[in-house]
Amino acid sequence: MTTESILMAVLAFVIGAAVAYIFSLSRVKSLKDEKEKEAQDIIKKAEGSAEEIKRSAKAEAKQIIAEEKETLEKEYHKKQQSIQDIERNLTKKEISLDQKIEAKERDLQEIKRKEEELNKEKSQTQLERGKLLEKQNDISEKLEKVAAMTKEEAKNELLQVMEEEARVDAAKMITRVEEEANEEAEKRAKRILGIALQRFAGEYVAEQTITSVELPGDEIKGRLIGREGRNIRAFEQICGVDLIIDDTPGMVVISSFNVVRKQVAKMTIEKLIADGRIHPAKIEEFHDKSKHELEQRLRELGEKAQMEIGIHGLHPEVLKMLGALNYRTSYMQNQYQHSLEVGFLCGAMAAELGLNVKQARRAGLLHDIGKAIDASAEGSHAVVGADFIKKYGEDPDIVHAVRAHHEDVKPETVLAHLVMAADALSGARPGVRKFLKESYVSRVADIENIANSFDGVYKSYAISAGREIRVLVENDKIGDEETIMLSRDIAKKIEEEMSYPGTIKVSVVRETRAVGIAK
Repeated sequence: MTTESILMAVLAFVIGAAVAYIFSLSRVKSLKDEKEKEAQDIIKKAEGSAEEIKRSAKAEAKQIIAEEKETLEKEYHKKQQSIQDIERNLTKKEISLDQKIEAKERDLQEIKRKEEELNKEKSQTQLERGKLLEKQNDISEKLEKVAAMTKEEAKNELLQVMEEEARVDAAKMITRVEEEANEEAEKRAKRILGIALQRFAGEYVAEQTITSVELPGDEIKGRLIGREGRNIRAFEQICGVDLIIDDTPGMVVISSFNVVRKQVAKMTIEKLIADGRIHPAKIEEFHDKSKHELEQRLRELGEKAQMEIGIHGLHPEVLKMLGALNYRTSYMQNQYQHSLEVGFLCGAMAAELGLNVKQARRAGLLHDIGKAIDASAEGSHAVVGADFIKKYGEDPDIVHAVRAHHEDVKPETVLAHLVMAADALSGARPGVRKFLKESYVSRVADIENIANSFDGVYKSYAISAGREIRVLVENDKIGDEETIMLSRDIAKKIEEEMSYPGTIKVSVVRETRAVGIAK
């Protein structure tokens, strides 16, 4: 390739580049002018929009200001109206207070006027009182001269007359009140007791505590005694009872104050006789077996009583002692059946009075549990039984009812009185208990002797199997009103000096006889 051609090529390239550069400059200028124009248009549009927004904001601001102004004006009118109402009320109250003050001032003036009148009347009264005292002294002096008595003597005689009249009036009032109270109480008590008895029909078991054991033959007696008495000594030592073997054919007697030990001993002898081998080792073996069987039997009896009476939660030791009552009698009445009956009667009476029925039944069932406890315990069966159930967590009200059912302590609750009434009702009904003839005659004689010990009583008769006593008094020593006091005194002395089931009615009779003879 030649030099000219190369130069021509270079020149052509430079010219082309220059033309392209010129063309690009013109194109950039053109684009710049277009962008400036667009920017001016956008600025104009923005300025227009800003003016429009400004005008809209001014209009909205004016509207908001107008609304707020209207709201404030309404609230202002309301406040103003409220203030006016308060001012009117205050004005009315002020007027009312002024009227009340004026009324009080008038009342005060009236009180002052009445006080002045009272002072005048008081002065006048004092003057008249002085005159009356002078007249009274004159009359007293005249009376002393006429009656030949001093003032003190006349006063004492008048006081005696008044005291006698007051005693008569008091006796009449006591009679009237007692009659009304007794009439109402008797009606209500009869209704409650009648309902209680109608709702319960119990079995009465009259049996003696078993103290004897029948033998298949008299040869057994010798085997029970053993060589040189070793068997009987072992038996008495192990069982804790006295075994009496005498000439009575086919029978031995067990003696013990503890009813449970007595029953265990009886079961032990029966097992020994059935087994045929009688010696100390067998006695101890059969005693332990009998003791376990009886404890199980006692607990079953206690659970049966608990289920029948409708209660729960008795301690196992209490249940066992409750079952032991089945082997205890009082006046030939079985104490297990007696306790069940007292529980039912307590519950029935509690239901009539609107009290806790289950609590009443529980107290009635446990009231005589002390009779099954060992006789070595100190105190009456009521106190011993109360301490026993307290030890095993019984309710304090039930403990008190058990302790008070024979008035070893004063009964302080309705429950205690219910237990007393149910116990008396169960034990005092005719035919329930059996008495020895000697003890019955002695009790009747004691009742009559207590009544005869009072001044003015000339004869007394115990009737209704000792449930009532009729007391005849002398007319010249005992008045109608004094018979009331005498009946209460006799009843109180019988309560203090005698022990008896149920109640004893004391009737004092005063009779006036006028005898005329026609000739």
